[in-house]
Amino acid sequence: MNTTPYWQEVLVSLRRIIRATDMQSKRIMKTCGLTIPQVMVLRAIATLGDVTVKRISDDVSLSQATVTTILNRLEDRKFVERVRSIKDRRIVNARLTESGKATLTSAPPLLHEEFINRFESLDDQGKIKILSSLQQVATMMDAESIDAAPLLDIAAPAKDSIPEEK
Repeated sequence: MNTTPYWQEVLVSLRRIIRATDMQSKRIMKTCGLTIPQVMVLRAIATLGDVTVKRISDDVSLSQATVTTILNRLEDRKFVERVRSIKDRRIVNARLTESGKATLTSAPPLLHEEFINRFESLDDQGKIKILSSLQQVATMMDAESIDAAPLLDIAAPAKDSIPEEK
């Protein structure tokens, strides 16, 4: 008979999720030298073609400021270039370079992509059960108001996203 308290099993499961995310982030960095958000931005550009920061931001669910910072780093590494639109010279688009395309092909699948595939294979009742349970856990951890993108990545939070102590 299992005498481990349920709360302890829940915390172990949460820790496993955090560790899986951390390990995936390190694996991506080791494999292709990019962070998960950088891979997501490169993939968005590959999918969308020449694209504005706003469209990338919407596609990857990150702020425009964050995407701009990521693009700056990717541009420094020659993975993307910024080009002015031919139709409207005021618009600047991001474009993958050949080096960016090559690097992107070496990037392994992201953890959340596999999760989405497995989650989508569940019936609606299973999906609702998981969603409800995780929302309840977030509430119990006072985390429901924390802004989070729908991607699995362990990254240092921005200073302005850390709730202040009262």
